Amino acid sequence: MSRIFDIFFLEALLNGILLGGLLALLSVGLNLVFGVVEVIWVCYAELIMTVMYCIWWLHIVAHWPLPAAFAAGLAVGTALGVALHVFIIRPVLHAEPINQLLVTGGVLFFLQALASVVFGIDYRNLGVQMPSLPVGEMQFSSARLLTFGVAVVAIVGTWVFLKRTFLGTAIRAISQDRTVMPLLGVDPSRIYVLTSALGGLLVGLAGCLLVLQYDVHPAIGLTFGPLIFLICVLGGLGNLLGGLAASFLFAQFISLGGFFLQVEWGQVMAFVFFILVMFWRPRGLFAKNT
Repeated sequence: MSRIFDIFFLEALLNGILLGGLLALLSVGLNLVFGVVEVIWVCYAELIMTVMYCIWWLHIVAHWPLPAAFAAGLAVGTALGVALHVFIIRPVLHAEPINQLLVTGGVLFFLQALASVVFGIDYRNLGVQMPSLPVGEMQFSSARLLTFGVAVVAIVGTWVFLKRTFLGTAIRAISQDRTVMPLLGVDPSRIYVLTSALGGLLVGLAGCLLVLQYDVHPAIGLTFGPLIFLICVLGGLGNLLGGLAASFLFAQFISLGGFFLQVEWGQVMAFVFFILVMFWRPRGLFAKNT
């Protein structure tokens, strides 16, 4: 029990909060798109992988300055979100949910295979070394601190956009009643494209932040994809606030599990917790109308 009061326990707790910020940012884009379009981007993590490869190639191979490569990553993420909706999701928008899952799942495998063919299976990184920040006896990654700060700004910015702008109000309105909005002169198809663009922009931002911390390889989507999906389901699909809460909860399982045992055991405990919650609340902890 003495370890609970150890300074390194506090470090693990704070690192869990920093990780939660990253997971929260990842969950916002997926929840936003599902809440409006009602289609799950199964290939969400692979879109992030594509942005990471784009930034790596522009900076390392094409020798672009890192800020320019990041700006291009944001643009590529936005374009991917729009293209995914227009060419892949729109044709199956009114199909059975299983067909929608299979189509976006096909995009997942296509992007993984394409990355393997084009870039190989080697791990690649930007070569950017960001120092640790000492706080007393504790050490915090400056990359994680930067990621947490940017994630908070992005999440708050998304919330303000949805609450304070006309387009944001239209997005929220059509997510609540898609049958009435056309009668008020709102074109649902345009809102779907706008939402997909916003989701893609968040994909691009996530790619910019992840490529600073992790090597990019064709299977990196498997590291984050299942975790993001479980977080969104745990919080209630389409519920942004629920996704945020679930993100920090999962992050603490992973971080504290790594402190007491191993990181892998923390993930196991998080998944076990998820399964138990599904028995109790199958639609998630914060789902509406449960």
